[in-house]
Amino acid sequence: MPSFEDFKLNRQILNAVADAGFTEPTPIQQKAINPVLSGQDIMGIAQTGTGKTAAYVLPMLMKLKYAQGNDARALILAPTRELAMQIEENIRLFAKYTDLRTVVIYGGLGPKTQKAQLEKGVDILVATPGRFLDLYLEGFIPVKSLQFLVIDEADKMMDMGFIGSIHRILEVVPRKRQNLLFSATMSELVHKIAGDFLKFPTLIEVAPQATPADTVQQLLYYVPNLKTKLNLLMFLLKKEEELSRIIIFCKTKEVADNIFRYLERKYGEDQVKVIHANKGQNTRINSINAFKEGDVRILVATDVAARGLDVNNVSHVINFDVPVVIEDYVHRIGRTGRAFNTGDAITFCNPAEEYYLRKIEKLIRQKVPVADIPDEVFIEDTPFDERQAIAREIDTQRRKEDPEFKGAFHEKKHATANKGQGAKAKTGKKPAGKGSAKPAAKRAAPSGAARKTGGRGRKK
Repeated sequence: MPSFEDFKLNRQILNAVADAGFTEPTPIQQKAINPVLSGQDIMGIAQTGTGKTAAYVLPMLMKLKYAQGNDARALILAPTRELAMQIEENIRLFAKYTDLRTVVIYGGLGPKTQKAQLEKGVDILVATPGRFLDLYLEGFIPVKSLQFLVIDEADKMMDMGFIGSIHRILEVVPRKRQNLLFSATMSELVHKIAGDFLKFPTLIEVAPQATPADTVQQLLYYVPNLKTKLNLLMFLLKKEEELSRIIIFCKTKEVADNIFRYLERKYGEDQVKVIHANKGQNTRINSINAFKEGDVRILVATDVAARGLDVNNVSHVINFDVPVVIEDYVHRIGRTGRAFNTGDAITFCNPAEEYYLRKIEKLIRQKVPVADIPDEVFIEDTPFDERQAIAREIDTQRRKEDPEFKGAFHEKKHATANKGQGAKAKTGKKPAGKGSAKPAAKRAAPSGAARKTGGRGRKK
């Protein structure tokens, strides 16, 4: 069985690894640590939750050894403040028996404290690209001493539009340095930045690109509408012992807030928290910490939390919405089944989301197993407005695939017109239609049975 003792790491680092409870290196760590120690440029492709951070932090600590000077010798770039904070937390964990100094900088709060920390001296700087450039241009980050440059979650960095910032950073850092790039997926933009950034890199791929971790059990429910999604969610959450620590992912801040308020009424504010881009930095940090410590059972989140949220023993991830950025599916479900633990990822899919689900299945090269909605879950009728919104979204998707497609409404109108022309040609009369007596009779008030149900749905 492989062990961290197999690597050329010093005793301080090995003791810190043991204190953290890690005994067996993950596949990405087994493949990456020695090449990083030997000074190679690395392109690492691995699913989220497989220990990528330790794969580059441990050899970096070994090579930096001890505090030296005032200027950063390693720069780690991360796309979100949550991931930046998570990386810094990992570095502190593994560097506890060294005197190496780490500073993390990110936007969303005033830079005064961060400037003061930089002036005290730093060996490893963890930063989001925007805040790094701001403080660099103000003269607070000398770069001449940089020996390492790491881009973590490169695919998310590109999705968030950081390619311009990355190029500006590459222009100012020293040419002679070791470069490490890690990503869960490999898009065209990631390929482009890798070509500009890495010199003859060693490719380390521990699983096919965008493959969900084997430790995650996936399940899919086809759900017709929002209310039925809520009914199914409440049914699942009743299994408190089984669903002990849950992250519910939503695609917008509005949906996340609505789900949070709905669950808060049921479970109380001490059991449910919500995080998204509109929440203040302290609120987000406090919510994540409460969830990590087990004080909170349910965390409702947008994809801002899908990357870098490292919480042990997340029993379930529930995708209340199918993500539109299909790569985010892998990152969402990677919040469970981490570090040799097992977990479950459940996805709710309405008719308008099936388009993205097919693309996700193509990306991960596997079909997500489908389950029937349990009999106990009430299946609601889809309200008119929601039906219209779903139909418009499906039309938009069909136009993406076929620019000639003019929309279901247009096709229906065209078909009706053709039918009418045929009837007129056959009888010489105008066909029955809008305003005629017969259709008007058909448009009478709903039947007694329909009124009695009040438009309610049916139980499956």
